[in-house]
Amino acid sequence: MMGKVALLAWGLLGLAAGGAMLPAAVAHARETVLPVPRITIYPGNVITDEMLIDKSFRSQSTDTRGLATNRAALVGKVARGTLLPNVPVSSGAVREPFAVLQGQPAVVIFKSGALLISATAVPLQPGSSGDVISLRNTDSGTTIRGTVQPDGTVRVGMP
Repeated sequence: MMGKVALLAWGLLGLAAGGAMLPAAVAHARETVLPVPRITIYPGNVITDEMLIDKSFRSQSTDTRGLATNRAALVGKVARGTLLPNVPVSSGAVREPFAVLQGQPAVVIFKSGALLISATAVPLQPGSSGDVISLRNTDSGTTIRGTVQPDGTVRVGMP
C-alpha cells in the first residue's frame, strides 16, 4: 500500500512541477491567424469567402510555410480533397479552376508573327491556365498539345 501512495505522491509532484513550467511555455507561444473552412468543403467545390473563417492558432514558431495564410489564397480556388472545418488548409489542397473542360470544344490558336490561325479542338483532359494539355483536332482527328490560356483558349506552336 505504501508503494502506491509514494507513486501517487511522485506523480502529483511531477504534475505540480510541470504545471509550474506551463506559464513560461505559454508566454513564448506566438499567435497566428489563418483562414480555415467554416464548413466541410468537398473535392471540386469552388471556395467562397462565406465558407471561411479566421482562426487563431498558438505555436512556438510562426512557420506557416505550405499553408494558405490569407483568404485571397483560397477564395475562387477549387478544393482538391476534402477540407475539414477549423483545420488550416495547405497550399497544395487547392487548385485554380479549370479554364478548359474535357470534352467541351475549345478554340485553338496558332500565332507566328502576323500569321494567326484558329481552329476548334476537343480537349482530352481538363486544364487550368498555364497547363499543357492534349486535344483532338476536330477537322483532321490528330492529337495536338497546347498551353491553356487564362481566357480559355489553347495556344499551340509556342517556342
